[in-house]
Amino acid sequence: MYQALLTRRYLFSKVMPLLAAVAVLLCTAMVLIIWSVMGGFLNMLVSTGRTMTGDVVVQWPFVGFAHYEDLIARLEKDPLVAAAAPAIETLGTVSLPDGRNSHVLVRGVNGERYAQVTKYADILWWRPLEQAMEKDARGDDPRLGGLDNSDWGAMYDHGLSLMRPDPKTGELKPAAVPGIEVTGFNAREPEGYYTPRVVNRRTPEGKLELIDVFMPRDGSIVINLPTLDSKGRLVDTVSKIFPVANEFQSGVFEMDDKVVLVHLGALQDMLRMNKARRILEPGETAQEPIETDADGQRLVQDPARVTHVLVKGNGPMATAREAEVLKARVQSIYAGFAADHPGTVPDEYAIRILTWRDQNAMMIGAVEKETALVLFLFMMVSMVAVMLVLAIFWSMVAEKTKDIGVLRAIGAGKLGVAWLWVRYGLVIGVVGVVAGASIAYLVVHNINPIHDWMGRAMGIVIWDPRIYYFVRIPNQVETPKAITVMIVFVISCAVGAMVPAGRAANMSPVRALRFE
Repeated sequence: MYQALLTRRYLFSKVMPLLAAVAVLLCTAMVLIIWSVMGGFLNMLVSTGRTMTGDVVVQWPFVGFAHYEDLIARLEKDPLVAAAAPAIETLGTVSLPDGRNSHVLVRGVNGERYAQVTKYADILWWRPLEQAMEKDARGDDPRLGGLDNSDWGAMYDHGLSLMRPDPKTGELKPAAVPGIEVTGFNAREPEGYYTPRVVNRRTPEGKLELIDVFMPRDGSIVINLPTLDSKGRLVDTVSKIFPVANEFQSGVFEMDDKVVLVHLGALQDMLRMNKARRILEPGETAQEPIETDADGQRLVQDPARVTHVLVKGNGPMATAREAEVLKARVQSIYAGFAADHPGTVPDEYAIRILTWRDQNAMMIGAVEKETALVLFLFMMVSMVAVMLVLAIFWSMVAEKTKDIGVLRAIGAGKLGVAWLWVRYGLVIGVVGVVAGASIAYLVVHNINPIHDWMGRAMGIVIWDPRIYYFVRIPNQVETPKAITVMIVFVISCAVGAMVPAGRAANMSPVRALRFE
């Protein structure tokens, strides 16, 4: 009973204990705010990294594998699989209207099927908007009906199908959808939206020529690719002009700057991965029916090939464990598929089957390590609170020596006196932690309005969308982590009070009463 009475008395009668509580408050708030922002950034990075890959991918790079429609049909029959889609990935270069050339990753997809597996329908940038973006207070985004009244709905449909009508004949032709940063014909505004921009090109005569092209409406690019045969041997290089149907913004700069989507059928034709007849080599056998032409040559119909099959699982698949379960199921299905097509597809031990986390392991791992490092550094800084509690309590024990002597003289035991100071430290920790968690909650949930106010009032823009690529500061308070931080700080305060508590408990009552 006397411990509670003295704890209340000591807590509010002195300034130093309150300063210790303020130190705990600041350290708790700091760690929670940093962890919430970094955790939100990591979660946003992971979710945006999945927008173009699906949950699990089956891949055999460059050469590709046949009978992929059979594999997709088998996958989609499984209750764990929501959808699957074919794709081709290859390296190439793109020639732009201003004469620049850039290395890119070219991905051939079927737009509608690709949208079932990924968030492709959501990341197409040029589309009609009903209201302005959050920070576009003046409504300057051209998608709100500007740019010469462009048909944004038609652009969105063209991007989804990866087809664009010929301006002269109206015939739909296979098109490309590059990342929003690929062409360099778009300028990112501070509010987070893009506006088409005029680009200068140097002519052979040394003069500057202005190129005023809105890519999804009247622009085109040239894609140059190396072609390989079914055994991976270089055959030739091919080039093809693709009109631009739309552009995408995935939220990951590396993708938006280096990926170009094209119509799957057109890419199969370019890479000679489409369905075609070929001459069998002497001694070669084939599962497909063999024909003989007029010259006696044996011909076989080679099926079309793709390099990837993208798989979307039923459910959120937001954790590595869920994705691993889906991966195991895909591996099992592929094993049966490979057994039914021996010699024409990679066997189950050679094929690469990766989860979304495997595909983005380097990016995710880097952010996770940075988050852990930042937390480690701030936890080290937070040890100041522990040392401050220890120093303050050491001083208070010296100041309250006579009080301790009185307690011992009237029968208080060593453990009772020690518990008084440990309890005191726990109370200071609880007060500081609760106040710090409350402040952290308010700051995290209002961090974007606070940041906007700092930009308006003081000109401080820490989170510039043009640099960080996100319009809003990511923030996410995870309750288990917050509780862990709060418990650690309360225990730290108790630990800081243990040394002074031991000193108080071991005082001689006689000497304590004679202390001046």
